[in-house]
Parts: sequence; C-alpha cells; structure tokens
Amino acid sequence: MCGFVGFRSEKHFRALSEGLSTAVSRLAHRGPDDSGLFFDADAFVGLGHSRLSIIDLSDAGRQPMGSEDKKVQIVYNGEIYNFREIRDSLERCGHHFHTKTDTEVILKAYLEWGMDCLKNFIGMFSFAIWDGRINRFFLARDRLGIKPLYYYCNQGTLLFASELKALMAYGCFERRLDGDALPLFLHYAYIPAPRTVFKHTYKLLPGHYLEVDGARWTSYAYWSLSDLPAGSDHAGMSEGDRLNSLDELITQAVSDRLVSDVPLGALLSGGIDSSLIVALMQKVNTSPVQTFSIGFREPEYNEAPWAARVADHLGTNHTEFCVTPEDALAVIPRLPEIYDEPFADASAIPSFLVFSLARSRVTVGLSGDGGDEQFAGYVRYWSTHSLWTLLQGWPLAVRRLLAGTLAGIPHRRVERSYARWFQFMPARFQVANFPDKWQKFAAMLRENGPADFYRRTICLWPRNEILMLTGRPLPESAFEATFRETEGQPLLSRLMRVDQKTYLPDAMLTKVDRASMAVGLEVRVPLLDHRIVAFTSQLSNRLKYRNGTGKYLLKRLLSRYVPSRLFERPKMGFAVPIDQWFRTELRTLLLDYLSPGRLRGEGLFDHAMVERTVQEHLSGRANHQYRLWALLMWEMWRERWLSGA
Repeated sequence: MCGFVGFRSEKHFRALSEGLSTAVSRLAHRGPDDSGLFFDADAFVGLGHSRLSIIDLSDAGRQPMGSEDKKVQIVYNGEIYNFREIRDSLERCGHHFHTKTDTEVILKAYLEWGMDCLKNFIGMFSFAIWDGRINRFFLARDRLGIKPLYYYCNQGTLLFASELKALMAYGCFERRLDGDALPLFLHYAYIPAPRTVFKHTYKLLPGHYLEVDGARWTSYAYWSLSDLPAGSDHAGMSEGDRLNSLDELITQAVSDRLVSDVPLGALLSGGIDSSLIVALMQKVNTSPVQTFSIGFREPEYNEAPWAARVADHLGTNHTEFCVTPEDALAVIPRLPEIYDEPFADASAIPSFLVFSLARSRVTVGLSGDGGDEQFAGYVRYWSTHSLWTLLQGWPLAVRRLLAGTLAGIPHRRVERSYARWFQFMPARFQVANFPDKWQKFAAMLRENGPADFYRRTICLWPRNEILMLTGRPLPESAFEATFRETEGQPLLSRLMRVDQKTYLPDAMLTKVDRASMAVGLEVRVPLLDHRIVAFTSQLSNRLKYRNGTGKYLLKRLLSRYVPSRLFERPKMGFAVPIDQWFRTELRTLLLDYLSPGRLRGEGLFDHAMVERTVQEHLSGRANHQYRLWALLMWEMWRERWLSGA
C-alpha cells in the first residue's frame, strides 16, 4: 500500500513545488520503503508518492511512474488482483512491460482504454493520472471505497492526496471549517462523503472518477451499488446451489488476495467473517496461516478465547496479545494524528493495536470486514426490521407515551434487571450493552418512518438535540438519499444498502485504512470483492436473516470448515470499555477537554448542555460514552490541526 499527493496550480506552483516533498513526508507511514516526485512546470503540475513495496520490490516499481514518452504519469495506492490477466491482454494489444508491478498495468490499461479501464480492475485502489497529452487529471477510487482519496478545488487550484494531512502541509490549503460538518459528525460519528471537515475539500465517492480540465472538474460514476438488484433471487438456483456459488466466489476472492512478495497473514477475531476468511486461506494455502488477535481483561470485551479456539481447530500459527488499559489508553493521544479528520469510533483503538501486532510479523493482512453489511449481521438491522414491522400500525401518540415511560427507567436499574433475568437465557437471546440498546429502543418509538427508526439506532444525537447543542440544523446526506432511492424494496435490504453506501466506506473502511496504514500494514478485504457484493445483493433476505439472527448463509458456509459451537455466540463487536474509563482513567482528560471555559472560548457548543451530559455520565445516571467520545475526539482533533493554523 502507498500514499500519494499531487497538485495543479498556476497561481501557487512555486510554493506547491517547494512543499511537495514535505507533503509526501506526511504520508511516510503509508509508504516507508521508497518515495518519488514528478514535476511538469509547463503545466504547473506536481506529483509525489510514498511506497510500501508489496509486488516487485525492486526500484523498477518506483512512483510516480510514466509512460515511455513521459507525457502520462501515475501515482497509485492499492492492489489490482487480476493485474496479470490484464497484462496478458495488453501484451496481445502490443504493449511492452518493464516491471512486474500492477502500477504499470494500470498505466498501460489507461493508455489503451482510457478511463474505461476501471471496469476491468478487480481490487482496492485509488490513483491519479496526469495526461500531459490533453492537459487533464483523472482521479479514481475503487468501487466500494476501500482506499481513500481527498481533493481540494478552489480558485483554479487542485490539490489531492491519500490523506488530509498531506493537503494540510500546504500553506495555500484553507483550513476553513465546513459549517455542516460539525452537526453531521455529531450525528453519525464521522463526516459522510463527499463532505469533509473543510470547505472546498471533498472525498471522492466510491465507484467514481474525477476529470479535471483546468478550472472545470466533473465526477463520473463507473460502478454503483444503486444499479445492483436488492433482495431478489437467482432464478432456478436451490439454496445448496447458492451456498456452493458463495463458497466458490469467496474462495476465489481469498485466493486472489494471497498474491504478495512480502509476508502475509490474517486478522482473526473469532467471529464469523474473520473465521471464514482464515478457513479459506488455510484451504488454498500449503502452509499454516499466521493469524493475530488481541484480548482484554474485561470478559465482556474479550473475544480472544474464541479466536484461539478457531485458530487451534484450523491449525494456524496464532499470535495473541492481551491488552492492558495502559496499552489502550496510550493510543488515544495518537488518534487525532492518525485520523486527520474528526472520527469517533472508539474501536479504532483495538484496531490499531491488532494491526501493530500483525505488523511485527507480516506486511499484509486479510480481514473479514464487509460481512455484516451484506448478510444482515448487525443487531440494529434485526431490531429495526422487527420493531417497525410490529409497531408501524400503532398510533404515534401511543408509541411516544410508551417511549417516555421506558426512557424514564434509570440506567442502573435496567442494567441490574437484565443481569438478573437474562443470565440464564440461551446465548442467542443475550444482548451486549443491553442498557444502551434499551435507551435506543425507547428513542426509536418516538419516530415516524423506517428511516428515522433506523437513524435512532446509529445516531449519537438526534436532530433536535444537535440543533440545541450546535445551533445548526442537521443537513441531508447520502443516508436520506439512499432511503429515497430504495423506496419499495424490502426494509432489510434498504438498511443494508444504506450502510453499504455510508457507514461502510466512511466509518468502517476509514477506520481500517488509517489504523493499518499508521503502522505500514496493508489490509485486504476479500468479502468486499465487487463480484461478491453483486452476488449477495441478489440473494433473498431469507438467506441472510432467519430465525431472529443474521448471516444465515454465511454461517452455513463457515460450518463446512469450523464446527458451529466455535462461532454460535452473541455478537460482541470490537469495542473497548470507554464508559468505565471516562469514570476512571480518562476522567481528567475528559474534564479538561470538555471544560466550560474551553468550550466557551471555542463557541461551537452549548457548554451547559455538554456539562450536563458529562455529569450524568460520571454520576452513573446515564451512559453517554459515545456522545462524550465524539466530543472528546472533536476537541483533540481541533487542538492538533486547527490551533495556530
């Protein structure tokens, strides 16, 4: 994996040229093995690249890489898994190759087919091509948004990079907050694409490419989830046929992602998705796979024993690391640097730690990300679907009266009651973090419509509270747009599709990319092979959600390789005990960053509302861990990137 940065600007060409090497150095964690620069002074263009060598470790793979006449240049981040097949096709077209890299394959595929080349690529990627023959830039991102690409367009200046921190290296980059970014962040815990935290700065959408011709820039979709059918079925295929097809598809995707000239392993949580990926790696590998997991002392957060059992059954070479509170807390000050845009998923902490563990042994790791969003794996899907089906006929006034009653039950009372009555229930009826879900259930009852029902399961602050907290209304985003475009589809399909277009690229994949690249580890995600996504989108929901739980067909597939007793358990997620830490180890940090004096000086929040939220959590009257984490991450990000900017 790699990082790149580039620009085109007549007005700022000299300053940008002088600062390009500094901008590249901001991405050294993404590519510690090599770096390179390219300038076209006549066109006011510059390109820079930092390289993590994975395929063809020689200097021949250095970027920026140019065509034979040097008029076309590419910088690229990612992996094209079918590059050898594409290379064979290009050789039959008369092209000659000087390296064994997929970078050269992309470049010559562009020379042969133009931007239609994107339709041939299987993989994860973002790249920029400068075509000096026609004086245009082309920026592209993979179909599912696995690899990032940011760009800034303002007053004739184009800047782009793999991470925002490279753009912020330039003096001409305006660090002006986008007023809509704050309410969006406080609602979703991330800033939905195409917006970023800054004005004039955007994320290129998944499955899109950007053509920049002087001051004109146009975005085109070359692939879209919206074009895939949802919740239909393959005509004439039995359940067994579909299971066999899924097995073949995922096995092929895993096999494709084992191509590497450096050591390779897998991240194993012991859950369904990662266990399946490791099982299929073992299936196609001739030697034991290296697997990695971390555990916590707190049993409710510790998945390590399950991972160890799966690893033992599959015969992997397993490495486990038990994380202490001190280990996890030491990561927190690094988060604003790693995530150079406000980002409030606390599972970034264990993600960083397991990636650090893996990087001590390997350079490439496979993960199981993407299974939940395709096979109805999240509890919030089931709860939204079940509750809306049950309650949509109830009068809104009755639902809101019930919501007020349920919400009035103290947090600790709910916690004690759950511990007393549910500890003897079967595992599939047990619910992690039940008091938090109780409060969300009460909030859902107030809403009128499936989109707002679902919104309550994922949001930190609802619309009315965001207006009170920030004085700004919540803008629309792809969340609402996706619900509109899926009108008429089964509700479960709509919920998965909205996550595939929002939460998956903007939260999950962002978390994985930044945390892994911070330690120079390339993470590959077989379940997000676009061929698998196209296949699963056509499966009926009965093959995803059945008998009150998700991942029906995926579990059937995994049971071919791993006994069900090793993976049939309540979903835990990849979490850390932030709620407890705010009352103990993180108390001082929380009170410092969210002090009324600091917030009054900033002028973005209702400081009295924040203070009430803090005190309610510290006293144990409520659990506001996710809200407080978001506020803390905003303040820490602001201190790192805006102070003195």
